Amino acid sequence: METWATFAVGGQKIHGMLHLPDTPRPEAGFPSVVFLHGFTGSRSEHHRLFVLLARRLAQLGVAALRFDYRGNGDSEGDFSEMTVTRNVEDAVHAAEYLRNYPGIDPLQVRVLGFSMGGLTAILAAAGMQAERLLLWAPAAPEGMMRMLNGKIPATTTDFGGWPLGRNYFLDLAKHDSRKALAAYAGPVLILQGEKDEAVPPKTAIQYAENSRADLVVLPDADHIFGSFQWTDWVFERSIQFLI
Repeated sequence: METWATFAVGGQKIHGMLHLPDTPRPEAGFPSVVFLHGFTGSRSEHHRLFVLLARRLAQLGVAALRFDYRGNGDSEGDFSEMTVTRNVEDAVHAAEYLRNYPGIDPLQVRVLGFSMGGLTAILAAAGMQAERLLLWAPAAPEGMMRMLNGKIPATTTDFGGWPLGRNYFLDLAKHDSRKALAAYAGPVLILQGEKDEAVPPKTAIQYAENSRADLVVLPDADHIFGSFQWTDWVFERSIQFLI
């Protein structure tokens, strides 16, 4: 079953989609996964990656919540207000919403973060009480800062039609995602494309070297796993880890 999900953060409504299994519910409730999308992304993600995986998980007895951060997709707010800290707040509230939903096991809330959503997942893991983390090509603050060309804009800047606020860059400098991942005690799996140009493999390697995370690199794959073969590989690995 798929049903709309709505919750509020800072007085602004966040909209998403909740996938609930039609299989018999375990006594403790269904395990679940919160999906965290990437920079300028949405709850569907590239070529519907999040939609398709959420439906696969529901068929296998795992609930899933996909949502748009504030200022993204159908959620309230403006993109110019977006910061990683705000995304972390949204993620924590999403996990709380899911944990308190009828029929969900509150102890088995897992997290999938893609690209900047991976960075968000790492920083939000403690607040989300994440049972495990699955990271697809997780970004790092210094990588996100590269779009600056060495200078923080004085005001909101036009980023390909997206109104990117100055506070976004100021906020990035506050976060140490490698330290946060090293402090996380649960299982972590990183899936990375070998020829990812948006978030280069060295970022994933550095995450793995500084934590207990397992890293698997897909030969020749790009950032969005943009082929049938790569998508199937990512889904297979993800399902094995999440269930």
